[in-house]
Amino acid sequence: MVWSPGAQRLLGHEPAEIVGRPAAGLLAAGLPASALRHLADGDPVTSEVALRHRDGERFVVRLQGTPLADAGSGRPWLVTGAAQTSVAGRAEPGAEALWDLTLTQLPLPVAVYNREARLVGANAVMAQVMGMTVAEMRGKTLWEIQPTQPFDEYDRLQRQVLRTGETVFHEDHAKAPGETREHAWSMFIFPLQDESGTVQGLASAVFDTTEQYWARRRLVVLNDAGLRIGSTLDVTRTAEELAEVAVDGFADFVTVDLLDSVALGDEPAPVPPGKPVTVRRTAQRSVLEGVPESVVASGDTTVYPVGTPPMQTLIAARGTRHAAGEPGMQEWIRSLEARARIVTTFMIHSVMLVPLRARGVTLGLVHFLRHRTAESFTDDDLLLAEEIVARAAVSVDNARRYTGERRTALALQRSLLPDQPRDLAALEVAYRYLPAGSGVDVGGDWFDVIPLSGARVALVVGDVVGHGVHASATMGRLRTAVRTLADVDLAPDELLTQLDDVVLRLDREEGPEARGLSQDTSGEVGATCVYAVYDPVSRRCTMARAGHPPPALVHPDGGVRFLELPAGPPLGLGGLPFEAVEVELDEGSLLAFYTDGLVEAADRDIDVGLALLHQALSDPSAPLEETCDQVLRAVPRDRPGDDIVLMLARTAALDSGKVRTWQLSRDPAAVAGARRMVGGQLAAWGLTEAAFATELIVSELVTNAVRYGADPVVLRLIRDSTLICEVSDGSSTAPHLRRARVFDEGGRGLMLVAQIADRWGTRQTPTGKTIWAEQALPTETLVDPP
Repeated sequence: MVWSPGAQRLLGHEPAEIVGRPAAGLLAAGLPASALRHLADGDPVTSEVALRHRDGERFVVRLQGTPLADAGSGRPWLVTGAAQTSVAGRAEPGAEALWDLTLTQLPLPVAVYNREARLVGANAVMAQVMGMTVAEMRGKTLWEIQPTQPFDEYDRLQRQVLRTGETVFHEDHAKAPGETREHAWSMFIFPLQDESGTVQGLASAVFDTTEQYWARRRLVVLNDAGLRIGSTLDVTRTAEELAEVAVDGFADFVTVDLLDSVALGDEPAPVPPGKPVTVRRTAQRSVLEGVPESVVASGDTTVYPVGTPPMQTLIAARGTRHAAGEPGMQEWIRSLEARARIVTTFMIHSVMLVPLRARGVTLGLVHFLRHRTAESFTDDDLLLAEEIVARAAVSVDNARRYTGERRTALALQRSLLPDQPRDLAALEVAYRYLPAGSGVDVGGDWFDVIPLSGARVALVVGDVVGHGVHASATMGRLRTAVRTLADVDLAPDELLTQLDDVVLRLDREEGPEARGLSQDTSGEVGATCVYAVYDPVSRRCTMARAGHPPPALVHPDGGVRFLELPAGPPLGLGGLPFEAVEVELDEGSLLAFYTDGLVEAADRDIDVGLALLHQALSDPSAPLEETCDQVLRAVPRDRPGDDIVLMLARTAALDSGKVRTWQLSRDPAAVAGARRMVGGQLAAWGLTEAAFATELIVSELVTNAVRYGADPVVLRLIRDSTLICEVSDGSSTAPHLRRARVFDEGGRGLMLVAQIADRWGTRQTPTGKTIWAEQALPTETLVDPP
């Protein structure tokens, strides 16, 4: 090496310090890529090079290198140049050197490729990202450098740029070979063109947009949470939606634990700081199939001991972020062997605990965990988790409140409905009550089976307008009213008229103020109803309806028809008449009563529902319980929008041998004859033990009819599940109990009847009235005699 005086002045080194040593020790930075290519090819080169002075000062020199003839083992070069000095006298780099320094030191990955898409040069950041040196990558295509996805796609895009000469923008989220975690990359792949516009190669500039990527993801998760969480009024489903959104967005495993009272729909109690808390695992979801990280099964309960991170988070009422290796977390993890095994097996490394709180009340705790995602949760992740949990908490609380109210309404409604079908001689009855699906409040549908005098039975089905507790309470009041009116033994049309007055009175008593409605709102209390009375002696059924769907009649031969009853107005309109229809039924006929929720649906015409009901009732011989199930499978939608009541009644006829009727004259002597005839009939039925009490009842009732009634006088004795004695006459004046004074000669007859009989009463008939008394049969005579 030859070291000239000019070089000594430029760099400050003596010849003895330099000659024989590598020239690389003079460089302050690597040679520009273009200079390296010329040196490798042995071509003359001119370039700006960063050098370092003997005193450590860095400056740029424009050098010109010329190769000399081969002089032995190596090729000598003649290097000449001059430093570019600034105004202050310091060396100042030239434009080309500054450009090379910019590409070399650019703080983002940059690479240059030739016309064959082979790498020519790259800066240090690109080498770091790729995990290889520039020398290892030079001369290779991307696919040769990294023959894995997504580099096949990058290679394809590069060749597209070389072919079309158009810049391509591409975004990806992946782990680069030289990185330990995934990044979001935005890359520009653009052509390098000469003065004529010919593509001589291409370059790529890559930007790390991971932070922007996660910011966009958080916005997407928040938007997703607003759309997906709270789609139903079901506590469990709402918790599941929260877990699904979190796993789809930013967590690998999520569990939702609710206080046990919340899961049941009750009002949550404050979290006691000094006592363990029992929670129920309401929902959990994982990025792995089958949720293998789970320690507690969905629906099971677990306990948060005092002092553990979950308990501390509940008490603090704010979210916390933890590493799995923290002392407190380690203690909590190791407290359960299964939990410790799961954390180790799946390498769970980051945890967030966020309390579910709504309206100032704590409802539960949500666990967010990561094991497949390499990055730990950040403060931004915690803010995101708190935001979506806060939104979900409101939905969970709404669902909890709804569940509690719905449970109350159902309990109220079920307490007002019959528990089991009655054992009746006149009818075989089966019924179903199906509340509306979740998301709709329980309605005011009701039904009842009411035994009447003379072995008759009343059947009633009704539907109160509206839903919720108010509708259930109104239903209870109307059902009680129907029972009261039925005890009076009113005809169906008269009963509906009286019930219409009751509904009007309820509407006036409650008023719009009581319901929070405007003053001009009316008719808020309303209902539909069908009422039928079946007499097994005559096999006649009298029916009337108030705006209710018509009952179906199934004949013993399988024929089905809907009875053409006058529709009548719904209850609560007032002033409009109701009309009753009497139908004679064959023994074994089937009557089907139902509410509109069975046959009506928002997406189909009611005629379709009626046709389906007609088809489902076509087998008259099937057991009633099976027929009920068949109807509910065939007619309503999977999730009905309204409550459904279905009541089936198969008619029976009372055997003629169990009924005895006598026509009496209005003569006091007829009383003794009536006693004798009743005594003889009771002996024939094997009921001699009941003879004395029955003859006394007959004596008093016939005496009243002879003395105060009108022709015709009829005595009827019925042996059913009880012994019934009836005396009818042509007068509509009903008797009543009164207390007789000491010296009164009369007034004690009905008092005696009331003391002897289990039940007694009076009812109006088309020709007058009937007074009846009912006694229990002796135990040994409950089985029919041969």
